[in-house]
Amino acid sequence: MSLKNDFENLLNTLNTEREELQLKLHLASMEAKEEFEEAEKQWSRIKQKAAEIADDSIETSEEFVAKAKVIGEELKDTYHRIAKRLSE
Repeated sequence: MSLKNDFENLLNTLNTEREELQLKLHLASMEAKEEFEEAEKQWSRIKQKAAEIADDSIETSEEFVAKAKVIGEELKDTYHRIAKRLSE
């Protein structure tokens, strides 16, 4: 399933960006820290959805995977926004 592979790739990218941001956060402004805390909530939700998608005993529809991918893309945008703030 191509959509499932795309989602797994997105999840890996998100994890890498998340880890890089965590290293830079100690220098961040309070606003960036607050935005990152909100992003952590999204990260938890997307990890749960990823577990459900990966669990072969749970039937996942294309629509479910597509919705999870949308959440992942939003999280990716949030990570990029925070990273941009940290680099300024």
